Amino acid sequence: MNVEQQALMSEEEILAAPESDYMNEAQLAFFENRLMELYQSTSDHIERTRKEMTQPMEFSDESDRASSEEQSAIALRIIDREQKLLPKIRQSLARLRAGDYGYCLESGDPIGIPRLLIRPTAEYCAEVKEQLENKEHRYRD
Repeated sequence: MNVEQQALMSEEEILAAPESDYMNEAQLAFFENRLMELYQSTSDHIERTRKEMTQPMEFSDESDRASSEEQSAIALRIIDREQKLLPKIRQSLARLRAGDYGYCLESGDPIGIPRLLIRPTAEYCAEVKEQLENKEHRYRD
């Protein structure tokens, strides 16, 4: 572990911090590190999965082949989902560097530490996200 990582706040410290400390330098450093680690681990997982899928497999019977095809289909869906996450992480890092990270894109209100710990790429506070999802469900039906 390098010196920078040792200086990072823990989740417990961030959760215990007063609201007046919201998105201070230490918290921004924590989330920048979290986003960069998420980006790297997601990229690594995509690459590993792609390599595994290109390995030729030998099948002893049709059920093995069918099982392998189903696993490949699931892996492709996961890769697709993770590939969609990478641009969101880059956007979050750009907002962090611009000073907008942690604030709702629509209302400007704080998103909140607990929500960002669960979903570091969150763009909206819980209330606005709920409204957007309700609109989406209404128009979809």
